[in-house]
Amino acid sequence: MDKRDFYEVLGVSKGASDRELKSAFRKQAMKFHPDRNPDDATAEAKFKEVNEAYGVLSDAQKRAAYDRMGHAAFEGGTGGRGGGSPFGQGGFEGFGDIFEEMFGGFTSGRSRQRQHQGADSSFKLELTLEEAHRGLKKSLKVPTADTCSFCNGSGAAAGTQPTTCKTCGGRGSVRRQQGFLSLEQTCPSCHGAGTVITNPCRNCHGQGLVKTSKTIEVEIPAGIEDNMRIRVAGKGQAGRRGAPAGDLYIFPEIRRHKIFDRDGPDLHVRATIPMARAALGGSLEVPSIDGKRHRVTIPEGTNSGATFRLRALGMNIYGRPSRGDMYVDVSVETPTNLTLRQREILEEFQHEGEDASPKARGFFDRVSEFFKG
Repeated sequence: MDKRDFYEVLGVSKGASDRELKSAFRKQAMKFHPDRNPDDATAEAKFKEVNEAYGVLSDAQKRAAYDRMGHAAFEGGTGGRGGGSPFGQGGFEGFGDIFEEMFGGFTSGRSRQRQHQGADSSFKLELTLEEAHRGLKKSLKVPTADTCSFCNGSGAAAGTQPTTCKTCGGRGSVRRQQGFLSLEQTCPSCHGAGTVITNPCRNCHGQGLVKTSKTIEVEIPAGIEDNMRIRVAGKGQAGRRGAPAGDLYIFPEIRRHKIFDRDGPDLHVRATIPMARAALGGSLEVPSIDGKRHRVTIPEGTNSGATFRLRALGMNIYGRPSRGDMYVDVSVETPTNLTLRQREILEEFQHEGEDASPKARGFFDRVSEFFKG
């Protein structure tokens, strides 16, 4: 039976990029892999076909020859069967991510190190808005897991040592044959460590780690925000059996302020002013986040909803030598608990001051016209 076109096998166009080829191969390989289709000869045949197609098209020289001559480019030569494995000279290592999704990963030296590397830790840090603005150095006492001092992290009782795993012979991985492929997987007995503990340490129960806490110095940058995180490399939980420690991630949580509302780098101050000051004009004193006093001029006839901008008086901007702005949002307060004299003054104003409130007068005129209509 004639071979199918390799591009058709992978489901890509002839002009597909290397990334598109790799993505298509991943999809097809995972779909037809024998481990996902046990005792299915059709799936195994398609998997071999996919492997052969990618083995040619992933190699620039072979792909060029195939584009010129088709399958005839490899008939009778060393390029048959796709010209070699699609996994490159390093065997499966180059495409370990594909089979990691299928089988949980392979156990190379690097993956074993990742497996036993200490876990990352997280810490929620509460800050005031002022601290978030200026930044600071802070000592934090964080819970963690540290190397057991009784067994020095080996997990074995004093005077004993972990023994070589009999299942994998200390390699941390085992091989099994699947069709024409030889697959390498994490050893189920030692879970990739290469050794097993027959007499565990009583202090850590064979884990090599104990729960504890430690104090670290952390630099909190100016302008930090709630949705950010700070990574402190190597300050997470200790790794098992000499593996490197994980990282510590600090998540800032900024407390609500009594005066300022934050909007990214900008700050808002909600100021309420008396009706008389809004009508006659005047000034208003407000603080900035760094504790200084600033005076805002209130023009005559200011209404509720007016906003006054004070440039570069907002928060420090993270990673930049600049600041946001501060906005004073004004609300005009209607007076209550009037004295008799105050009421008389307002009643007199109400009768004689219609021209001073043109918007109100216009509204009532429109309502009157509506009812007449």
